[in-house]
Amino acid sequence: MKALTFKRGIYPPHGKHYTENKPIEVLMPTGDLIYPMVQHIGAACEPLVKKGDHVFLGQKIGEAKAFVSAPIHSTVSGIVKDITPMLHPNGTKVMSVIVENDKKYEEDPSIGMQEDYKKMSREEIIEKIKEAGIVGMGGAGFPTFIKLSPPSEKKIDRILINGAECEPYLTSDYRVMLEESERVAEGLRIILHLFPKAKGYIGIEDNKPEAIAKMREATKKDVNIEVVVLKTKYPQGSEKQLIYACTKREVPSGKLPADVGCIVQNIDTVVAIHRAIVRGRPLMRRIVTVSGGAIKEPKNFKVRIGTTYRELIEAAGGFIETPTKVISGGPMMGISLFSLDVPIIKTSSAILCLTKEEAVLPPEKVCIRCGKCVDICPMNLLPLSLNSHVLHHEWDAFEKEHGLDCMECGSCSYICPAKRHLVQSIRTGKKTVLLNKKK
Repeated sequence: MKALTFKRGIYPPHGKHYTENKPIEVLMPTGDLIYPMVQHIGAACEPLVKKGDHVFLGQKIGEAKAFVSAPIHSTVSGIVKDITPMLHPNGTKVMSVIVENDKKYEEDPSIGMQEDYKKMSREEIIEKIKEAGIVGMGGAGFPTFIKLSPPSEKKIDRILINGAECEPYLTSDYRVMLEESERVAEGLRIILHLFPKAKGYIGIEDNKPEAIAKMREATKKDVNIEVVVLKTKYPQGSEKQLIYACTKREVPSGKLPADVGCIVQNIDTVVAIHRAIVRGRPLMRRIVTVSGGAIKEPKNFKVRIGTTYRELIEAAGGFIETPTKVISGGPMMGISLFSLDVPIIKTSSAILCLTKEEAVLPPEKVCIRCGKCVDICPMNLLPLSLNSHVLHHEWDAFEKEHGLDCMECGSCSYICPAKRHLVQSIRTGKKTVLLNKKK
């Protein structure tokens, strides 16, 4: 069967050879744990503890007061050392709870309640997912309980699990599909239990044949689940592109996947749902790829949220040469770091330590109007025109040409022969337009 795909896109070198054959290693934290009260899209959490308090593993330490938010839990037991603004992976300072790990890992009595989801009501399952603090772990961190609670008029008939992992270097989702395929399958069954009229799809790129085989084996008895083979292309794992590839439905500008009857979840998010519902455990850990030419022993780690990036790099053997750039996330959409003393949060998928050869950033040249950025833009935008509007502060024109629809995938910057910083300028344009709207 021909691999499914979307319109346009690019083919960057995948760089996954560093870690694709490295099994997940459990990494226990050695230093203090840092919990920013913002690890998701939406309102910040309010600390539930104060300096000097003793906390248990799994105890809720950050409460979500707003609807669009998600609570935060301690991933160790110990003493709250401080509550103060700390550096966040996004480069800002965020109010954070700092816990000194006592290494006893005493569990909060509220966690660990095992239940049969088939005997639970829809409301009970949604509430448990909400209280577990689960968010999208493959992207911006949208609270999962909201995705699973669409308005009643939205008829959901497709549940898509994103196993594409199209970002170069990243292999965390791939390893989860190989090593925890049954949990992925059971997590999808829980979601389908919420939407009994829906069909489940697990989309995996064709450069991951072992993952395809594993997931097909894990779901062979499920008549309402299909493992879909996708063409290896970037950004195949983006929500709208995945939906088009699997269903040929197009999400209109300004609309959400639910508007075309779809819900999309990430691989590790689905495993977190399984852990919350079946094992009664909140979101406390995630899988992180540590890779790049500057790292001594590239690996995939199962790590507790709150552990610092520095600890992961040390656990991977440290640097074999000074990296030119350290990125949180993938090379296409990740954020450059200027400090390693930042914590792993719910949306931390990778730490890339790139050499000079891997992180070349040539100077910008004059746009030659070749149109390559237009030809490959998966959102059918005009990146060269949007770039011009930003440079000339033409914010109305930027919005009129659907600049806010840009998903910042970086395909335009990658393909540009003049090496224009297209996605960077469009990101600036989006922030400015949204800020003007708030004013």
